[in-house]
Amino acid sequence: MTRVVIAPDSFKGSIGAAAAAQAIADGWAAVDLAADLVLRPMADGGEGTVAAFEAAVPGARRMPVRVEGPAGNAVDADWLLLPASDEAPYGTAVVDLASTSGIELLHDLRPFDADSTGFGQAIAAAMDHGVSRLVLGIGSSASTDGGTGMLRALGARFLDENGEQVPRGARGLGRIHSIDLSAVRRAPETLVLTDVTNPLTGPRGAAAVFGPQKGLVDGQDRATVDAALERLAALLGLDAATPGAGAAGGVGGALLAWGARLLPGAGEVARLIHLPGAVAEADIVITGEGSYDGQSGDGKVPSFVAGLAGNAGARALLVAGRIAPDADTSLFAASASLTDLAGSAEASLTDPGRWLRAAGELLARGR
Repeated sequence: MTRVVIAPDSFKGSIGAAAAAQAIADGWAAVDLAADLVLRPMADGGEGTVAAFEAAVPGARRMPVRVEGPAGNAVDADWLLLPASDEAPYGTAVVDLASTSGIELLHDLRPFDADSTGFGQAIAAAMDHGVSRLVLGIGSSASTDGGTGMLRALGARFLDENGEQVPRGARGLGRIHSIDLSAVRRAPETLVLTDVTNPLTGPRGAAAVFGPQKGLVDGQDRATVDAALERLAALLGLDAATPGAGAAGGVGGALLAWGARLLPGAGEVARLIHLPGAVAEADIVITGEGSYDGQSGDGKVPSFVAGLAGNAGARALLVAGRIAPDADTSLFAASASLTDLAGSAEASLTDPGRWLRAAGELLARGR
């Protein structure tokens, strides 16, 4: 009997990791009925983080919460409660920024007004439940607010020179004269999952690198926000050059100031869902993501999972929505592109489940 571990990331904007893993498994099973299929959908802290834990951890429960989205409108989201363990006797909460303050929640970009308040409100709801540990995924942010919205939801006050609260989002950053942290809630053990190592400020900082994705297209605007983030770091007692502080528009830095630890997303998710143990007993490991390109080897889910497979002596296989010409697929014994199978990117995106099943069948026949 062939043991096949299926551990893809989400195919962003197309299909979640859990559904992708199931579709690949269905395709494989259509060819190899005797296979022992183990599904471990993965994430790196971005979209699909909650779903990955939900699929992998028995007894996980979604906890609904209504928060203020990145534009201030009401958003119905949820966080995930993991059962009590020796490490977390009152349970662990998994909260992802993408579902509360993510860019996908915006109808149009709001570079100066979007903020991370909703993420902080979801964290506060989890803390109200009494959990021992927080696991926070901070990918797909909609704002460059330095995490001020999140911290405000946890009790911080950001004041102008007249002692009044500054506006939300990047618009208020430059007006901050002082910060009152006296009422900020004390952080429990908090693990932050991210694949971003950028500092908060400078040419590789949050405004310069990620600002354009969020609407900061003017160079002077980016410089203004960058200077404001530098001042914010000084007021928070944070070294702006710390790797990862620029993640999620500065939310990474705000979480560091709160007392959290930033960890490589894929590796920590894998540890918490017990992926290394599953891979250690596998003959074949299938992973994937929406676009496998030249950056996919830099700590992303497919390269990380392939590394686990290689260490365990298992064959690593890749499924991707598209495989770019600059992609290095040498980590994998075989690969399948949904774009190639469907005939075009548009066709693959229209029905990703169908083409993921087809990819599973194709890889099973070639095993």
